[in-house]
Amino acid sequence: MERPTCPKVSKNCYNMKRTAIITPWIRLGFVALAWNLVQASPVIGATANQYLKKEAAWFKTSEACRIADNILTWQAPAGDWPKNGDTVSRPYQGDPKSLQGTFDNGATTGEIRYLARVNQAAQKTRYQAAVLRGLDHILAAQYPTGGWPQYSPPPSNTYHRYITFNDNAMVRLLETLRQVAASPEFDFVDSARRAAAQNAFDRGIACILKCQIRVHGQLTVWCAQHDEKDLSPRPARKFELVSLSGSESAGILHLLMSLDSPSPEVSRTIQGGAAWFASSQINGVRQTRRDGNKVMVADPQAPPLWARFYEIDTGQPLFSGRDSVPHHALAEIESERINGYAWYGSWGVSVAADYAAWSKKWLKPTP
Repeated sequence: MERPTCPKVSKNCYNMKRTAIITPWIRLGFVALAWNLVQASPVIGATANQYLKKEAAWFKTSEACRIADNILTWQAPAGDWPKNGDTVSRPYQGDPKSLQGTFDNGATTGEIRYLARVNQAAQKTRYQAAVLRGLDHILAAQYPTGGWPQYSPPPSNTYHRYITFNDNAMVRLLETLRQVAASPEFDFVDSARRAAAQNAFDRGIACILKCQIRVHGQLTVWCAQHDEKDLSPRPARKFELVSLSGSESAGILHLLMSLDSPSPEVSRTIQGGAAWFASSQINGVRQTRRDGNKVMVADPQAPPLWARFYEIDTGQPLFSGRDSVPHHALAEIESERINGYAWYGSWGVSVAADYAAWSKKWLKPTP
């Protein structure tokens, strides 16, 4: 299957000379390497994700086991977990049949990884059983094309069925599957499931490569959603139009750059994405607040920014309100959407830092 294309673009729009563009841009990444730590999408409420960086000894404590037991009560019948709620502080008190799980906002993958960490310390079969249910659900939810919906089973008539890069959902799934396949934390998982996890990971990477959007022959980045069948870019909520994503594409590139011994196709994909980030940075402006509202102001000393979305056929930053009308300036949409969404970010800074290290390790020097 060929990559999605956009044949309407003029040749001048993405005429990138990669060596000239990327080399000076990479230097920006070293100035703000710490941005790697803050690129994850925000998750509302207390979740298992916030405990995953704790030391191994902590997972042997009674507090860790108490949290794990609370997490068990929030597992939905399908095997996944809900989002935007507190799954760690207290047990679920409602009807378990009413729980609706998802892969969005860090849900399910965070709980699986947390339970595996506690099981490694406490060796409790109830934690193992919950992990296996969650893993089986993830494996069953993968599309033949290699991607995942926002949750499974998805409705047939809404954007939730699309392959979901939004909020790094698919990236988190792939990172979890890679851990299941190879990490000692998942040694309790049987060999058949670990092999299935590796196979699902490989198919997911292949899907990512096929989804990368070409604009007049140039590899660029990804939309936040792609069609689950033909892999073309798709919209989501009314203000999330078909576009090139500055946020989600950063997470995808970080994942690809973490692969060992990248294939030539993976290398081309990474270089194309890095070149797009280099050419799409916005300089000389910063975001601030006036009277409680987000505004963009001129500032020659401001660090580079990237828009959350870019119009595919022009490469211009793209904004939209709940009327789905596209605009090229943030101030042109309604105040509620201006202030209620992350339209700009420093995503490309962490891409630059990772790309500098990746290219030094994996790219042959050019004479």
